[in-house]
Amino acid sequence: MTKTSVATERRAPRWLKLVNRLNRPLLRRGIGPRPQHLLVVAGRKTGLVRSTPVAVFDHAGARYIVAGYAGADWVKNVRRTGRAALRRGRRSEQVILDETPVGERAPILREFARTVRGGRAFLTVSADASEVAFISASARHPVFEVREIVPVTHGSRR
Repeated sequence: MTKTSVATERRAPRWLKLVNRLNRPLLRRGIGPRPQHLLVVAGRKTGLVRSTPVAVFDHAGARYIVAGYAGADWVKNVRRTGRAALRRGRRSEQVILDETPVGERAPILREFARTVRGGRAFLTVSADASEVAFISASARHPVFEVREIVPVTHGSRR
């Protein structure tokens, strides 16, 4: 009888919880590296509002968020709701988050690794890795395109 090996899900390191706890109040005041925002999303089980620091960056005319860990609770919550808020200081915007298909993630991951300095540590691939390495890493790193919800305005009465 042969045992099949099952890849264990990559989890965030324990220290990240502490760093996020310290980072949240700073981001609420607008303090921190420019790409960092608080992602605020309803929990998929409780419906309670949850927030976590994320880096929002631009690539090819669109904004994206990359997850270092596919099993992160915020990823599961966003997959359930598709909507969230991005907050930084007094600025808050309601957004729709569309998950990018695995086959389209490699160039976005490369841009993330190249431009989001603090985010590199969460990727399973280095910024100077080959295209094949980024393609391979794509399945391990969910990517969400950020689209602002545009409020519907009604025509004025005459």
